[in-house]
Amino acid sequence: MSSRTVADEELLIDLLPPDAELDAAGRLVVAGCPLRELSEEFGTPLYVVDEHSLRGQARRFDSALRERRPNSKVVFASKAFPCAAVLALMAEEGIGVDVAGGGELAIALAAGVPPAEIVLHGNAKTAAELRMAIDAGVGTVVVDNHDDIDRLETLVTGCQHVLVRVLPGVQPDTHAAISTGQVGSKFGLPPAQARSAIERLRGSDKLILDGVHVHIGSQILDTQPFVEAVETLAALGELDVYDLGGGLGVRYTYSEHPPSPEEWIEALTDAAARCLPAQARIMIEPGRSLVAGAGVSLYRVVTVKRGTPTFVAIDGGMADNMEVALYGQRFEGAIVDRLGPGEPVELVGRHCESGDRLISGLRLPDPRPGDVVVVAVTGAYCFTLANNYNGALRPPVVFCRDGDARLVVRRETYADLLRRDI
Repeated sequence: MSSRTVADEELLIDLLPPDAELDAAGRLVVAGCPLRELSEEFGTPLYVVDEHSLRGQARRFDSALRERRPNSKVVFASKAFPCAAVLALMAEEGIGVDVAGGGELAIALAAGVPPAEIVLHGNAKTAAELRMAIDAGVGTVVVDNHDDIDRLETLVTGCQHVLVRVLPGVQPDTHAAISTGQVGSKFGLPPAQARSAIERLRGSDKLILDGVHVHIGSQILDTQPFVEAVETLAALGELDVYDLGGGLGVRYTYSEHPPSPEEWIEALTDAAARCLPAQARIMIEPGRSLVAGAGVSLYRVVTVKRGTPTFVAIDGGMADNMEVALYGQRFEGAIVDRLGPGEPVELVGRHCESGDRLISGLRLPDPRPGDVVVVAVTGAYCFTLANNYNGALRPPVVFCRDGDARLVVRRETYADLLRRDI
């Protein structure tokens, strides 16, 4: 069990969206909406998104990049939160969207994202997905391998803009499952093979080579690996576009202090100024760092089993937050109307797995059934990885702004669970 100080829960407000506050009664409020009231209106588990915070973060990335590199573009890595309402918001803010596969592409198109602003990724794109992207008019396809080129040459009848994904051989300090830039990664082409793909594309009369793409992983808390990845691109020659990917980490715990978006963008653009052509267009693809902090999750306590340790079991768990089980990610939380020091407990889910522990060593003051617990910084990947383990119903998503709450994704029903059975 991790060691914590009794003052930890008082710091939770620092992890919540910027609009979060305590009202006069000491209850947590996000974007003008009391969290307990949201739990009563929409039920639990529940994903809550502070819309103003989400827009503010999108504008923050866009402004920071344009100030340092006017010929540039922010593209949202939609896998972090592939919800139509989120993608529509990004489009409204002038942010492009990257998709990995036909499903994310369908969501982006349904959300009204302009096809020209969409970037298609994937290490194993099928012919059907490529045809779907071509028919939709997707602006850029990122070539991950020579098979991509073979398929595109067959499918494209006019022309298609492409980037080549480069494997830079950079291994950041992050969980192995979300590290993608090291030697041996399944993504991209090592520099020698990337040069071969570049030369091949330069000879194509259908595929227009714009430049290269690099992405080294996710939840990275140091700028140096990003700089190293940019430096590897210089040896590939002068190109028009350099997509530097995403991967900036976020603050999930009280002890973490990741680079700010401005610091990350400064490191990228300084490296680009040293290593890449001055006139080249720079693109970045933040995902987690764009959306994580705007979201929280709400749960209701079902049972408290006192002992060593004390287990506080909630009505959600690994079906709506797989990050703990998959990556060992640490989260923080509190009872929404009773913050303050308390006993260390194991906040566990309702699913039939011993690994379904959401937060170990969380200090909660006198937890009891019926309490509503908020878990902070869940705006990235929790919705994405939601599943039906034990027949769990995937939670709804509510956007909150200026005291108003609107449902943007409904809760799944038992009829939904049975819909595909024949």
